[in-house]
Amino acid sequence: MKQARFSAGLFAFLRELAANNDKLWFAANRERYATLVKEPMLAFIDVFAEHLAAVDPNYLADPRPVGGSMFRIHRDVRFSRDKSPYKTAAAAHFRHRQSSRDVHGCGFYLHLEPGNCFAGAGIWHPDGDTLAKIRAAIDADGKHWEATLRGGIELSGDMLTRVPRGYPADHQYAVDLRRKDFVSLVEIAERQVLAANFPQALASIYRALLPLNVFLCGAL
Repeated sequence: MKQARFSAGLFAFLRELAANNDKLWFAANRERYATLVKEPMLAFIDVFAEHLAAVDPNYLADPRPVGGSMFRIHRDVRFSRDKSPYKTAAAAHFRHRQSSRDVHGCGFYLHLEPGNCFAGAGIWHPDGDTLAKIRAAIDADGKHWEATLRGGIELSGDMLTRVPRGYPADHQYAVDLRRKDFVSLVEIAERQVLAANFPQALASIYRALLPLNVFLCGAL
């Protein structure tokens, strides 16, 4: 099995980028970005494909530099007050084969940022039709939903202030019906990211979170 691991230089570079988030600094440090962040992340994704397939072969770890699993470093600032041009994290999305090609589809997520590393699963910011299908599945098969969360999966994300229209306010699963995101996040220490066994450790996290994706994909 192929080997790949991150170095402490990844976090050092991202800390510097956070303190110097402008185009001139990045242009002067572009080669460092490639060496410390981009190339190690693409190599990791390539190696992780085998581990992810062992968790569930329906999820894709795509090491292509454009259109693959790795998120681009450039921020979309069109609708943001923060005009900082670069993201200060390295991230990847491992989507389901039948899911959409963007971050809003069902899949697994990896976020590497100094002091804020985590892995996740689920669907983030789904559209209205997708939300309706998930809520209908929870309403129709509560026992399956309970079994999905029984293994210790904790959900996070944005929520409505009230139960959505069509469901009673005292619904048994009122809290979950109010959710606008269906994601579960697991914190990861930087030392774990830098360890040689990180691919195996990440695969174990995803294996524990897999029931959430199974339920969500079934709902869709």
